[in-house]
Amino acid sequence: MAYKAPKGTYDVLPDESYRWQYIEGLIRGIVAKYGLQEIRTPMFEHTELFLRSVGDTTDVVQKEMYSFTDKGGRSITLKPEGTAGAVRMFVERGLFSETQPTKLYYLNCPVFRYERPQAGRFRQHHQFGVEVIGAPKATADAEVIGIAVELYRTLGAKNLTVKLNSIGCEKCRDAYQHALKDFLELHYDELCETCKSRFETNPLRILDCKVDTCHALVKDAPHTMDYICDECKSHMDELLRCLDDMGIAYELDPMLVRGLDYYTKTVFEIVSGQAGAQGTLCGGGRYDKLVKEIGGPDLPAVGFGMGMERLLLLLDQLGITIEPPTRYDVMLIPMGEAAARRAFILTCKLRELGVKADTDHVGRSVKAQMKYADKVGAERVIVIGDTELETGLGQLKSLRGCEPVSVKLDAANIASATAVQE
Repeated sequence: MAYKAPKGTYDVLPDESYRWQYIEGLIRGIVAKYGLQEIRTPMFEHTELFLRSVGDTTDVVQKEMYSFTDKGGRSITLKPEGTAGAVRMFVERGLFSETQPTKLYYLNCPVFRYERPQAGRFRQHHQFGVEVIGAPKATADAEVIGIAVELYRTLGAKNLTVKLNSIGCEKCRDAYQHALKDFLELHYDELCETCKSRFETNPLRILDCKVDTCHALVKDAPHTMDYICDECKSHMDELLRCLDDMGIAYELDPMLVRGLDYYTKTVFEIVSGQAGAQGTLCGGGRYDKLVKEIGGPDLPAVGFGMGMERLLLLLDQLGITIEPPTRYDVMLIPMGEAAARRAFILTCKLRELGVKADTDHVGRSVKAQMKYADKVGAERVIVIGDTELETGLGQLKSLRGCEPVSVKLDAANIASATAVQE
């Protein structure tokens, strides 16, 4: 029987993994400038965490979660998103007792959603996420958005626009929901079955419905920004000023609500108008009540999540190439048993000096070793035979066009000559 990876999953092969490593390096460099610290939370959590935070009327909970009962009879769910686990950790580990704000990020966080696999979206995918907890000012929203924009700009994405909306807080959201229900009641029979079930429990989710009839219908619905309180309006005004100061283009989108229940006030998505780029690049917003909802103190928070696979797809769409790293600085090619032993010892010592080196482990001929060295991308080779062993000298030959260099057959001299030719 030939085994295959489950549908919606994939393997990252060596000729692809270096692209992941490149992006990971960029991300770590950017978040370090903002003082963010890395966290790593479990791949699965108690199901109740997501029912309470994400919301039991969302598509994520109703249709997409991978949940199961473990051997202890507990309901467990593979993480469908990163924020709930990060906030659970913040509360459980008592990080709220430290000086605020707490600025966190997670990288390559595995996320699981049962949905139709498509380009850039898989049933197991990985997220880079930022969570800033304990910062109420809109400057924190702007900083979080700025991190995402800086990453995309560094990768080469252009014509970036931040789509923004405010969905209000607990003080003003009721007024909007009443207005929305009054509007939807007139069109109730036109709603899909899922939205009909949400009409009473969570009408705001109807604005996020992807069914064509519902999507067209809500274009004429009341706008959240027309119902927000003075505090929420002041927060949005400050955020817009900050984005202006940062030179980040934005666009107010009254239909933007995001798909998770924990959001309050600011919600945003980032899109690119550059030719070739498709779809939303990332999204996030404020979740000022989630820390308290999960059992912690009443602390505001803001963050975003972006798919690593979506980042890689964007590079392909924009034709941005990342050059693979050099695999070997030097390949030692022996002729005979004595030479093979010397080559092995030199290879070990070169690695101790930080040189990427290798030698033959198969027993190939010299000609086959040369072909192998070229195939795996070695920069240089040294052929070691009886003459080289007697004289203690070898020829460091470039496979990329440089002139050969005579070197002593000791690790320090080979390492030095390799560095000179860089």
